[in-house]
Amino acid sequence: MNPLWLFLFLVSAPRGALSQVQLQESGPSLVKPSQTLSLTCTFSGFSLTSYAVAWVRQPPGKGLEWVGGINTGGSAYYNPTLKSQLSITRDTSKSQVYLSLSSLTT
Repeated sequence: MNPLWLFLFLVSAPRGALSQVQLQESGPSLVKPSQTLSLTCTFSGFSLTSYAVAWVRQPPGKGLEWVGGINTGGSAYYNPTLKSQLSITRDTSKSQVYLSLSSLTT
């Protein structure tokens, strides 16, 4: 089974504004097919109400693929091919963004 690599990017950040940003991702690096992958990313150095956050994955041997994101108002947007399996939410009081991807396949 290949790991599902997810990378987190900040969207529309002014140059130099995020020099002290730190990200701490937590969650399993591997899950079995049919299980749900749940990841949490904790931020410091900026406000989730000021910057959008996007999740991007890179399947083994392939290019980057946009998974989805959440904007400054808390509205989530998803890759249409993953929409039925994906949930992206946030808790601004904890400076955390959450991703849940269900029904994984190899």
